[in-house]
Amino acid sequence: MLNAYKHNANHELVPVDIDSAEKGSWINCSAPTEEELIHIHKLTGIPVNSLQTVLDREERSHVELEDEYIFVVVNTPVLLCEDSYDALPLGIFITRMYFVTVCLEENAVISSFLANKRYSFQTYKKTRFLFQILSSASSSFLHYLQEIYRQTDVIGIRVRKSLQNKEIFRMLELQKSLTYFNFALHANESVMERLMRLRNNSLSSPSLLKMYEEDEDLLEDVIIENKQALEMCGVYSNILISMMDSYSSIISNSLSQIMKFLTSVTIILAVPTVLYSLWGANVPMPMENTPYGFWALLLGGLALTGLVTFYLWKKDML
Repeated sequence: MLNAYKHNANHELVPVDIDSAEKGSWINCSAPTEEELIHIHKLTGIPVNSLQTVLDREERSHVELEDEYIFVVVNTPVLLCEDSYDALPLGIFITRMYFVTVCLEENAVISSFLANKRYSFQTYKKTRFLFQILSSASSSFLHYLQEIYRQTDVIGIRVRKSLQNKEIFRMLELQKSLTYFNFALHANESVMERLMRLRNNSLSSPSLLKMYEEDEDLLEDVIIENKQALEMCGVYSNILISMMDSYSSIISNSLSQIMKFLTSVTIILAVPTVLYSLWGANVPMPMENTPYGFWALLLGGLALTGLVTFYLWKKDML
């Protein structure tokens, strides 16, 4: 889907015709087709192969400085299903005329700007807009990390009541998501530090990336926020690993307790079984001709079973 936007005189973000987009417009493309990529190339001059780079899910975050544009790839978090998260690359191109974003699919970061939920931004303030997107990505990571922590608590409560492995599998899925987040946040950190170094670099194409004092302050805040997300990701990952080890031990211990109880019950049931089996064998037995032999055998078996049960209970086998 290919769309163009621009802020009007009332500072409202309004859609504009893609072919008549003026300087300072924002061109956004999600899940693009080959025709849409060619359309962007004809409009902005950005090579199609550079646009296609962002469509690779495994693309790392990086910054490329070209003569006619600056290319930034940043990772944004996405929710795949209930307990599964991943990071999706978002491509940002800054040209002399336009601010272009390209992504493999729609994500919450771009949607928040389209709905004007996060920042009061201007499409023609391209450097600040770039840093605001980076800030929104870091905030989204923090939000999803809090969701992962909340789900971990819920799973922990369920594990205490159930011995099923599905809760452990959910923890494994969350642990995998934290690994993806950790990798993505480290890559984003490298991008932010590279952009910070460009502020005093004469080769950074100042006409394309103008950085004022408030922009530098915003970028510094974004770097701090990204570091907080990294720290949270590391802490939650360690907590989740410890919980998985603890719950695995709890499940194993509970299973051992159940097996011990069943073994004790088997022993208790085996005692009268052996006694009664011997009495029923086709061989001479004591008291076989007395009228009270059956009751004596029954009571004797019960008494012996009681003694064995008491012994196992004293040994903490029941």
